[in-house]
Amino acid sequence: MTAATTPPTPSTSATGPTVTEREAREVAEAAREADWRKPSFAKELFLGRFRLDLVHPHPVPAEEDARRGEAFLAKLREFCETKIDSARIEREARIPDEVLSGLKDLGALGMKISPEYGGLGLTQVYYNKALALVGSASPAVGALLSAHQSIGVPQPVKMFGTEEQKQAFLPRCARTDISAFLLTEPDVGSDPARLATTAEPDGEDGYLLDGVKLWTTNGVIADLLVVMARVPASEGHQGGITAFVVEADSEGITVENRNAFMGLRGLENGVTRFHRVRVPAAHRIGPEGAGLKIALTTLNTGRLSLPAMCAGAGKWALKIAREWSGVREQWGRPVARHEAVSAKLSFLAATTFALEAVLDLSSQMADEDRNDIRIEAALAKLYGSEMACLMADELVQIRGGRGFETAESLAARGERAVPAEQLLRDLRINRIFEGSTEIMHLLIAREAVDAHLSVAGDLIDPEKSLGDKAKAGARAGGFYARWLPKLVAGPGQLPSSYQEFHPSGHADLAHHLRYVERASRKLARSTFYAMSRWQGRMETKQGFLGRVVDIGAELFAMSAACVRAELLRSRGEHGKEAYQLADVFCRQSRIRTDELFARLWTNTDDIDGKLVKSLMGGAYTWLEEGVIDPSGEGPWIADATPGPSQKENVHRKVR
Repeated sequence: MTAATTPPTPSTSATGPTVTEREAREVAEAAREADWRKPSFAKELFLGRFRLDLVHPHPVPAEEDARRGEAFLAKLREFCETKIDSARIEREARIPDEVLSGLKDLGALGMKISPEYGGLGLTQVYYNKALALVGSASPAVGALLSAHQSIGVPQPVKMFGTEEQKQAFLPRCARTDISAFLLTEPDVGSDPARLATTAEPDGEDGYLLDGVKLWTTNGVIADLLVVMARVPASEGHQGGITAFVVEADSEGITVENRNAFMGLRGLENGVTRFHRVRVPAAHRIGPEGAGLKIALTTLNTGRLSLPAMCAGAGKWALKIAREWSGVREQWGRPVARHEAVSAKLSFLAATTFALEAVLDLSSQMADEDRNDIRIEAALAKLYGSEMACLMADELVQIRGGRGFETAESLAARGERAVPAEQLLRDLRINRIFEGSTEIMHLLIAREAVDAHLSVAGDLIDPEKSLGDKAKAGARAGGFYARWLPKLVAGPGQLPSSYQEFHPSGHADLAHHLRYVERASRKLARSTFYAMSRWQGRMETKQGFLGRVVDIGAELFAMSAACVRAELLRSRGEHGKEAYQLADVFCRQSRIRTDELFARLWTNTDDIDGKLVKSLMGGAYTWLEEGVIDPSGEGPWIADATPGPSQKENVHRKVR
């Protein structure tokens, strides 16, 4: 978590770049958005400053944006209800061409693209509502639309492309062409410093791409690709990881495999090989070396597509759980009236409300562009993906044996075809997609402690000189002299604070906001103590950092739930019920938060590390005896040596 400004130039081998741990961190650090030009509610929360004014009153869409958004949602709902057969997609493991063609005709490929370039120009709020709707009809279709618009060609070209590139690519993406994003490689995941795909300047105002990309969502049917490749530094070329728009039918591109997964069985995800693929320099997005920064900046709002579908999944899980629990009887009464099940139903209802609150608040802030939401979007993705999996698991448990049984089997014996087990399988990938939970913990933690590293980073950097450390000490002294006293007391200790959140006849949300304010200061104090204790070793304390982030996620979710409840009350839209949902959610969240605070200092992190050291040294292989390993033969990681493809091209064109 140490700061850096200039990325290293990794050495290379036959299998790709070889980098040290420090070099890998420096590459990631150099790709960050270093500046905070706008306020951030979540960043302030981690610093012990509960800036409720940044999110309350809850921002709302403009009337025209809402009108256009609702009109499109009505058309999209009709399409989903009449044209998308989720059971068929699950059965055939493929989205029918007629569904994809229908989405194109509807304009769904261009939801986020400006009308100037042929798109619908929906706001982030309504784009996410659309994804939640489509994802409930078929998670595979939702994933296709999300990958196309949130991380595919439209978003990076919109944000970083030239006007010529926008004119060339955005109209195609809005109506006819499906796009994909290609970063991951067989031996490169969240560590892009080891990226092996290269883009060699050809001396003729172009580049030659060579390499293999793995898990290319939409790659099997894509028309346009965003490809991240390493440009070697040379005379006239700065080099570095660079973003390119590539025509999917270019000579030298082979989709070598269509991957199959435990869930999202209609996902058009594959392995793509590039062999001497020529890309014009005019198709490069941004300057050489800016690829990772473009990818990370794109994801700041692109990540909101995943919690959108998680929120939609929560709504469906709640509906099924409520309906089933009312008709299924045990011991003379519906199972909903048994405390063991009612606790699960309460969790589903309260958490569904909170997930939608987090999503809508983050999305509306993204639309207004007055706040920096990089942490909020990351928290929404992290929290949404984790909680949705818990909710799906609870739905399966409530349904019992029927939850474990497939929808097809249920229908075959005459019962309602409820795909509860499919929901569990489909949602599981969201804890890995677009940054695994573990990576999200580290990413958010880095942003959360940015203020500390800005003033005191040189103090804990072993490579800094004594002079640099002395200057850092002076800066840190001034910062902490002003900051630390403010963590001692705050509005959370005043019974009269936030009283507008306790209107007559409604649940009391004010005391939850006072808790959030107190917990925010406690979290900041805990982080400061940890940095003082571990200093340069702080970046290795991933268990501690993960809990810090999880606490921040709970505090953000509580804040969003309270603010949303007050918005609905002020509009006369189920205000009393919204307050009750927010109250129950906050009570549940506070229990989780208190447990996380306790585990900051009472945990097994150290002895876990010692055990794993022995485990990897072979001390416990005897524990693995007595079973059969059903795995097939083959290497753990497939060979990705550059060269011509030896496989059939399974790329298909959507008709």
